[in-house]
Amino acid sequence: MSEKKTSIGGQALIEGIMMRGPEVSAMAVRLPDGTIETETWPTEKGGMKPWYKKAPFIRGIFNMVDTMKVGFSCLMKSAEKAGMEEEQPTKLEIWLADRLGASATKVMNAVAVVLGVGLALLLFIVIPTGVTSLLRPVVPGGQLLALIEGLVKTAIFVCYLSLASRLEEMRRLFSYHGGEHKTIACYEAGEELTVENIRRYSRFHPRCGTSFLVLVLLISILTASFISWDNPLQRMLLKLLTLPVVIGVAYELIKLAGRHSNPVTRLISAPGLWLQRITTNEPDDSMIQVAIAAMEPVIPTDPTADEW
Repeated sequence: MSEKKTSIGGQALIEGIMMRGPEVSAMAVRLPDGTIETETWPTEKGGMKPWYKKAPFIRGIFNMVDTMKVGFSCLMKSAEKAGMEEEQPTKLEIWLADRLGASATKVMNAVAVVLGVGLALLLFIVIPTGVTSLLRPVVPGGQLLALIEGLVKTAIFVCYLSLASRLEEMRRLFSYHGGEHKTIACYEAGEELTVENIRRYSRFHPRCGTSFLVLVLLISILTASFISWDNPLQRMLLKLLTLPVVIGVAYELIKLAGRHSNPVTRLISAPGLWLQRITTNEPDDSMIQVAIAAMEPVIPTDPTADEW
């Protein structure tokens, strides 16, 4: 098997990994008894990607929302399978279960998503704009203010990831993230998926969610430099409205960087690869075994079906 660039991508889970292939997706989780449980499902309902997930620039926002939805669902499932949800339910969970029955979990998950999005908007739009607005009387020019705002946003992002990486649960999650990357790299190199082979590959990969988020951050900083500072609230709203465009451009760049290797794409990938030093760790052999269990079911029978 020759080298290739695959469209197969994945996500680290709680004691597991999820992989998405062109036809089949799978998640593998290490259970408390030490065994690996693997679950598969069709990647696309009906087997075909809709046009809006394939059209350049438009596809970015739709694919990101779909990835977040599937990823969050798998993350919650993996926590349950790994035995991390065996503690006593909270009063709120009991109250919701009494009134909503089987729908309580869906409601709790929806609330968690809303809170997560709200926190992201607070950290990366409200706080950077609000803090930088205080400097308007002493900092001349909107371009310099935009640069300062971008530095504040970047500092928040890096500090957030650095603090998260100190938690034991996150360190293990980041190790599974490294295992996901190494397994995909081994597959792209055309080697057999064994622990020994996978162990030799890098835990850094140009087509990664971390790299995508870095590109979104950098492009949003550039876009924000053209938005007026006359009204901070209006500036926040305009930044929010331009976010789909930013995501669309970042998605096309990450696809370009994943498909080609040249000075331009290496420059595009460099910030994300650097940040992966925080968001990936070296996996142990048991984690690589989980990555293999998630990867094997999603590899298509037609070797051209997953070309990137």
